[in-house]
Amino acid sequence: MLAKLNTAKIELEQANWTLASQILQQLLSEKQEHTDDPNVRDVEWEMILNLAIQILCESDFGQRWEIAKLFPKLGNRAIAPLISLLEDESLDLEIRWFVGRILSQFHHPDCVLALAKLTQQTQEEDLSIMAAQALSEIGLLATEALTELLQIPETRLLATKALSQMRHCETISPLLTVACDDDPNVRAIAIEALGSFKNSQIYPILVAALKDQAAKVRKEAIIALGYFTEKSVLNDTVNHLIPLLYDFKLEICQQTVITLGRLGTPEAIAALFSVLKSPVTPNELKQEIVRALGWIESVDALLYLQEALEWGDGDICQEIITVLSRQKEPQLKQQAAHILVEFYQSGQKVLQDSTIRQTLATSLGDLGEIEGHSLLSNLAQDNNQRVKLHAISALKKLTKQHDNLFEDLT
Repeated sequence: MLAKLNTAKIELEQANWTLASQILQQLLSEKQEHTDDPNVRDVEWEMILNLAIQILCESDFGQRWEIAKLFPKLGNRAIAPLISLLEDESLDLEIRWFVGRILSQFHHPDCVLALAKLTQQTQEEDLSIMAAQALSEIGLLATEALTELLQIPETRLLATKALSQMRHCETISPLLTVACDDDPNVRAIAIEALGSFKNSQIYPILVAALKDQAAKVRKEAIIALGYFTEKSVLNDTVNHLIPLLYDFKLEICQQTVITLGRLGTPEAIAALFSVLKSPVTPNELKQEIVRALGWIESVDALLYLQEALEWGDGDICQEIITVLSRQKEPQLKQQAAHILVEFYQSGQKVLQDSTIRQTLATSLGDLGEIEGHSLLSNLAQDNNQRVKLHAISALKKLTKQHDNLFEDLT
């Protein structure tokens, strides 16, 4: 056997990776009876392992793919040196990627911990994704090992992060145990992960998290509840979320607006409009509400936006005009165009701003409704050159759209 090992060394020195790999495979077959015993240590095993690592580190992608299949046959003795390679940031990214894939085949707690650390510590997206997928493939053993790590304060955050990336139903129970942890970082990660499951145990946990003292936890709960759209809980979800429109943290108010816009119930629309028309609501939040109402794409939402055009300042009116142009349903496109025409005909002071008229022209062109033709013709005679150019461009766009429609009909 030593003679074969020396031959393998010579082939490696000459970069004959394929032949060297074949020799190692033959040697492993001869010693297969010891493979599953992690306590077996002898010179031959160590030489085979070291040569396999050399091929892994020095060969090309194809040879790495082949030699990777050899390591699980070496047993647990390969784990420690492989973990050292995984943690060596000086190594080529591809090598560490292969090492991570190899470790996932061992289903050993040390491998689970090493992969969990990698998901959190690496700045390389490919490595992070690989490690998360590897943990997912290890499955139940990884969940059990990480659940044990949840019991240790020093590793609880790391274990929670790793569990959160696995997205297996087996992770629900351990994540529930840390949903009320003392560390707000742990709570936020657990809530975010739990929100990806539809489980009867999870909904009340998310609702309770809306009152968490940590803003990051409240935010994750708000996001997660946006996906609970079942009729049985939809109205309750909206009612629980509405108070968060008045949170003392602006980012929480903004996220609540986005989530209520996603849910889009009449109650959600009314609540959003109530905040929109309040004089104490910051403009930044008002603009978010306008976008949310436009996203809902309903007649009621558009009527509220029309009302807001009557008293909104320049920034809000411009946002509304832009949002109205994004309607997709034919009925809503017609309604949006009608709202814009009526707005222009109202002669409000805000229309003196050329930027508003320019946005109005662009939006009418995007909507492509014939009702906007007369207004665009007027804007094409505007004193402001930019308004005039945008109106002419919109007219051309409108004419082309209707010519194409006519051709389709004939």
